[in-house]
Amino acid sequence: MIDGKSKRISVKTKMTDKQKLILSSHRLGTMRIVIKNINTLVAQFVYEINEIEKVNESNNVMGVDLGIKCPAVSYCTDGSVKFYGNGRKNKYMRRHYANLRKWFQKAKKPTVVKRIKNKEQRIMKDIDHKISREIVNTAKKHKAKVIKLERLENIRSTTRTSCKNNPSLHTWSFYRLAQYIEYKAKLVGIEVEYVDPAYTSQKCPQCGNIHHAKDRKYICKCGYHTHRDLLGAINICNSTEYIGNRCIA
Repeated sequence: MIDGKSKRISVKTKMTDKQKLILSSHRLGTMRIVIKNINTLVAQFVYEINEIEKVNESNNVMGVDLGIKCPAVSYCTDGSVKFYGNGRKNKYMRRHYANLRKWFQKAKKPTVVKRIKNKEQRIMKDIDHKISREIVNTAKKHKAKVIKLERLENIRSTTRTSCKNNPSLHTWSFYRLAQYIEYKAKLVGIEVEYVDPAYTSQKCPQCGNIHHAKDRKYICKCGYHTHRDLLGAINICNSTEYIGNRCIA
């Protein structure tokens, strides 16, 4: 009530990506505003969650490898393979916005710089939402019981990338994408497990030897060969080095 009249006002909020995902994915019910202190209001929401879908019983497992040049690759134990996103397009988009920010920083226009940064982040989050949704839908299609991901701790230091791509590591959020996959998977009854990332891009799934790929093609001395990112997904899928079912920031 303002001056005895009801008015709609807008207020700034602080929410995590997970909270935003919850609010955008479910039907909202009642809301209560609690005054925490003179400068802080706390909004308490009630929201409806649809009954978790039951995935057909099967022993099929999906391994997902996250990267820069290829945002995600999945491999299922039934032999199905899928590549997600466009890493090259993402790279040029990030470079474009980085150049814009640099130009406006030199022009001493911090407000414009902030607006450009926020726009880039919105685009990247939207890309993560689309990729995670596609991954979970693929898992449902192939009746995967479990989705396996690499443990995210130190993933930036183990990501396969060239020096030219290093700046991309600071803007591409592996943690956020994994969080979206985990949340969407649980909504449809698919478990998510995290495995040890050690040697997933180097170990031959056929003979077990460790071999460093020099380009996008992985070729082992035993004769086995495949796409390097696909190799990561295969080894993640086959991994028994289970670490947990929660992503680590």
